[in-house]
Amino acid sequence: MMKTVIVADDHVLIRKASIEILARIPKTKVVAEAVDGLDAITQARKFKPDMLVLDEAMPLAKGIEVLAEVQRWCPETRIVMMTGLTSQNLLADYMAQNVHGILLKSCDSEEIQRCFETVLAGHKYAADEVRRILKEGLETKKLSAREGEVLSLVATGASNAEIAERLGISIKTVEKHRASLMGKLGVRSLAELLAFALREGYLDAQKQL
Repeated sequence: MMKTVIVADDHVLIRKASIEILARIPKTKVVAEAVDGLDAITQARKFKPDMLVLDEAMPLAKGIEVLAEVQRWCPETRIVMMTGLTSQNLLADYMAQNVHGILLKSCDSEEIQRCFETVLAGHKYAADEVRRILKEGLETKKLSAREGEVLSLVATGASNAEIAERLGISIKTVEKHRASLMGKLGVRSLAELLAFALREGYLDAQKQL
């Protein structure tokens, strides 16, 4: 059975390169091209393709916006996100949004083809460099035992003074740990720190302290 694909990228050379790679894959047909985000949404709703190759940064609607609309209107369409950006947070966001493939525009044609074939076969694929970047991010966020204890208590809403008393350390040391946590986790407010703690299960960990 023929697999249908839409390629959405505002850069014509990249768009054509993706189409050339797709032409190597048997029983695969490019049914449309899109040059901006709104065009990508329109074409996806029209054709409901098996796969959408989507540029992360296009005019009129960004990749993340297109992603949400396509997932809404074409839930069976598998999406490969292509980006020239290497931000850990951005790549992690795409993983969280359940895209089926993530490629960097610096990937060679062999890896791009491997990704397309993998996604069309019903599996997920992240480029080698994407996995490396995300792994580095996880290693950077690895907390020390003491930082984990502080974060677990922060998750309960404990004040610096209460944390200091509970752990037998000074308030200044608690403040130092909290500042270190926020820098290491890339959060800018107590609310974001609390959200991370709850999401990663540090509230449950507090029960063991």
